[in-house]
Amino acid sequence: MPKRFLSLAFALLLAGCAGAPPAPTPPSPPQAPTPVVEVPDFETPVIQDRAPARRYSAEQGRALERRSGYRVDHSVRSAGVNQRVRYLVIHYTGGDDAAALRALTGSQVGTHYLVLDQPGEFQQQPVVLQLADESMRAWHAGVSAWGDREGLNDTSIGIEIVNPGFTQTPSGLSWSPFSESQIQLVIALAKDIVQRYDIEPTNVVAHSDISPGRKLDPGPFFPWQRLAQAGVGAWPERATVARYLNQFSNGRVPSVRALQQGLARYGYRLEQTGRMDDQTLRVLKSFQMRFRPTDHTGFYDAESAAILFALIEKYHGPAQAGAILASS
Repeated sequence: MPKRFLSLAFALLLAGCAGAPPAPTPPSPPQAPTPVVEVPDFETPVIQDRAPARRYSAEQGRALERRSGYRVDHSVRSAGVNQRVRYLVIHYTGGDDAAALRALTGSQVGTHYLVLDQPGEFQQQPVVLQLADESMRAWHAGVSAWGDREGLNDTSIGIEIVNPGFTQTPSGLSWSPFSESQIQLVIALAKDIVQRYDIEPTNVVAHSDISPGRKLDPGPFFPWQRLAQAGVGAWPERATVARYLNQFSNGRVPSVRALQQGLARYGYRLEQTGRMDDQTLRVLKSFQMRFRPTDHTGFYDAESAAILFALIEKYHGPAQAGAILASS
């Protein structure tokens, strides 16, 4: 067989082994263009002013508060509000001026007012440091409770007084007194705060009142009776204490349950277990430190009961005191 025929046969054989050529792919149908959806702007209807703006007179304008881009008229007030501030809490710092300023200008604790160890003076008036606006919450009360409230930072103003506090001695705690200039400044400051916010006498409290056992400030040397005589805070009437002391003499001291009910009615937070348990002992010590500072060991006696029920009678009425005693 001629050579050219062999080449042709071999080419045909290879074509048969490879199979038929693939069919051509049909063209894709044309895609319809995606429509563009227009989202219309919503125009809130606004009516035109029916009358020209009220024009304040020059005298009225001077009474307006100026803010960024607008003014504020304070001449009309709402009655459906109440004060944020309901309590005034008194503290000592437990150190000197420098230590107090370091702590109270940091990020962990804060207060509204700080009375220095030796307050400054300007034009024969003492000067207090205000570290926070009264409208702000300062972190001075910590874990605390008084009456029906917990966490008093939200509803109180704090006054810190520079004072070392106490030192531990073999015979017990030795306390540091406050200076005359400090007490005069605290009285002026506290009296102003109490009047502006109409704070009840029983809501002027020690840090130790709202955190019994956890806190001891401002300690037994703080002159609560002197503040009460100036119109700040609570103090029992001497004659009423004497009357109750006579009533509770000769072993007729009210029961521990009555003590617990009385302390709770005055404002201290404690459970009424009927037992002289640890919580009752802590609260009683704080109460004695506040109202009987010469003896605050926590021993429950007729004098402690007499002071307590004299306070309840003065600030909550004789009926409240009588009801607690009758139920014990």
